[in-house]
Amino acid sequence: MLEGKGLIEDTDMPEKMQMQVMAAASQGLDLYDVVDCKSIAAHIKKELDMRYGGGWQCVVGSNFGCFFTHTKGTFIYFTIQTLNFLIFKGASN
Repeated sequence: MLEGKGLIEDTDMPEKMQMQVMAAASQGLDLYDVVDCKSIAAHIKKELDMRYGGGWQCVVGSNFGCFFTHTKGTFIYFTIQTLNFLIFKGASN
């Protein structure tokens, strides 16, 4: 497993949640090929939906941009190996 190999770029998540998200990402990288970003993202989303309820969004890739609104305390952007991970729970209005 690749735990501890990630670099957090930005977050507003509690530390415990950060570790759980990064562990899910590492597990996804262990289960799927690094080029299968869709399956890695689906794995992370499934884990977070089960643990914290539905509404999680997950973007995995090496070159992307976005603009989004999120629920406070649920955003993290980090890198593992050559991939960037943007994970957040959508804001409820």
